[in-house]
Amino acid sequence: MAEMGKLNTLEVLRESDHGVYLQGENSNDILLPNKYVPEDLKVGDEIEVFIHRDSEDRIIATTLTPKGMVGEFAHLEVVAVNRVGAFMDWGLEKDLFVPFKEQRVKMQKGDKYVVGIYIDESTDRIAASSKLYQFLDGETPEFSTNEEVEAFIYDENEIGYNCLVNERFVGIIYESDVITNVEIGQKVKAYVQKVRPDNKVDLSLLPSGYGKVDDIASGILKQLQQNNGYLALSDKSPSETINLKLGISKKNFKKAIGSLYKKKLIEIEKIGIRLTESGKAY
Repeated sequence: MAEMGKLNTLEVLRESDHGVYLQGENSNDILLPNKYVPEDLKVGDEIEVFIHRDSEDRIIATTLTPKGMVGEFAHLEVVAVNRVGAFMDWGLEKDLFVPFKEQRVKMQKGDKYVVGIYIDESTDRIAASSKLYQFLDGETPEFSTNEEVEAFIYDENEIGYNCLVNERFVGIIYESDVITNVEIGQKVKAYVQKVRPDNKVDLSLLPSGYGKVDDIASGILKQLQQNNGYLALSDKSPSETINLKLGISKKNFKKAIGSLYKKKLIEIEKIGIRLTESGKAY
């Protein structure tokens, strides 16, 4: 049985002028166009293909693999917007449609968004939505403290980053816990801090009890050593500048340089920090 929006391994039934026909469902054989047919493919062979609808709404096969499939989430770019919705590049000739009613915020051409991919029951077409909650598990998350999970970052706000936890639940990584550059669309390893009463999961990029400040401080020392012992960053620098150069929050930067200063590894100057002789030898 061929599944729409998924990879399928199907048998070649017959050849035609337009390509080869693969075994579908209920005698509805599926065309694999000539441009996707390998030279050595013959009747009776099996081939892995992706099933979707073409621009004329016919069920068709391709050997191209899209950037996301039905039941998955993907970070995709909008390539066109018209009066009915937006269209995203997902690696196939026919772009992926996002209806206006399925846009969490109005999509703009050239921007990228995390979307869930689904089959629209009213049209039997593959579509996408940036309203992600509808695809998530409605059950209460059952995680233990420090349990390792995958966090798929889909949004940034004033307190941190919203993410999909194992693509089943909603989680948040607070800005104060960001120890390296993270971006929307990125999948990162994270650790559960707690499950909140609203079923959202608080996450950290380091396990509880791990020497986060020491880890950040070590990274700053390494940056200093690679920059002739000086960085033009201080506790007066804008948060955006610190994050751009070091990929950490200003709060964590201040904690880390405070630790380095107490150990006499750096000197704190008016507009920067400098390695001491002890810091150079550290």
